[in-house]
Amino acid sequence: MMKLQNNQFLSIEQLQAKYFTQSKQSRTGGEADGVSFYDLLNRTAENADRASGVRFSKHAANRLAERNIKLTDNQMERLRAGAMKAGAKGINDSLVLVDQLAFIVNVPNSTVVTAMEQTEADESIFTNIDGAVII
Repeated sequence: MMKLQNNQFLSIEQLQAKYFTQSKQSRTGGEADGVSFYDLLNRTAENADRASGVRFSKHAANRLAERNIKLTDNQMERLRAGAMKAGAKGINDSLVLVDQLAFIVNVPNSTVVTAMEQTEADESIFTNIDGAVII
């Protein structure tokens, strides 16, 4: 093959080495810098959950909808802060009270398990928790 060596142009071999070798490596390996796509995707999802604070289980979301409870941005921020404080104290399942709302939060998973207005709680007894945060 004839190589055209000019300072402005790359040879065909140089172009092949530059573009085809890179794309083959990225397609066949499935990993970049030793991290699989699956691991990277999971890390990204976990970081998004942490950044957004807490998420709501299906049960908790249903309870909020049934009771027509709408959380303000301020209440969501306080709920997130309460869950973080509970985690800092080593609490796994916490009661977090925000205004007149009661949330049971599984702290390690940052998930609200159930939600209610405090007046709905039977005799104001909460079970299966190992700590409480009042915000």
